Amino acid sequence: MHEIHHLNGSKPEQYAQLAQQARALLSGEHDRIANAANLSALVYHALPDLNWVGFYFFDGRELVVGPFQGKPACVRIGLDRGVCGVAARTRSTQRVADVAAFPDHIYCDGDSRSELVVPLIARGDSGDERLLGVFDLDSPRLDRFDADDQRGLEAIARIWLDACA
Repeated sequence: MHEIHHLNGSKPEQYAQLAQQARALLSGEHDRIANAANLSALVYHALPDLNWVGFYFFDGRELVVGPFQGKPACVRIGLDRGVCGVAARTRSTQRVADVAAFPDHIYCDGDSRSELVVPLIARGDSGDERLLGVFDLDSPRLDRFDADDQRGLEAIARIWLDACA
């Protein structure tokens, strides 16, 4: 049983503490589902102003919901739809201050106002890249995520990728 410790200091310091907790939580475990479940719970409970944190896994055709914390979610998302689809298709993090202004945003939870989606890319020894899915965070607050959040959550996603490698 891992305890979630209160984060303090500047936002970069808080993300460093969260990364330390994530590494400890995932240490020695390689199962991607188990790690996604625990990481979703850790981040959901550690960070303020979030209403959904979770994973969508790429099945070769579309994104399929994986472990998450929050209200029931959309089960399948095409790579041509919404913020998650754009992150997966372009393989770049999407930080959306106001989801209402995002073309083709998918409202899985009507309370969501801003969103950050990090693509999960496995890199092979030969330099090839494989899309595993996305790490998705929603907030009921407009403009919840800034550049510090993006860097911190990209680092958290890398910890998951490293643990599952």
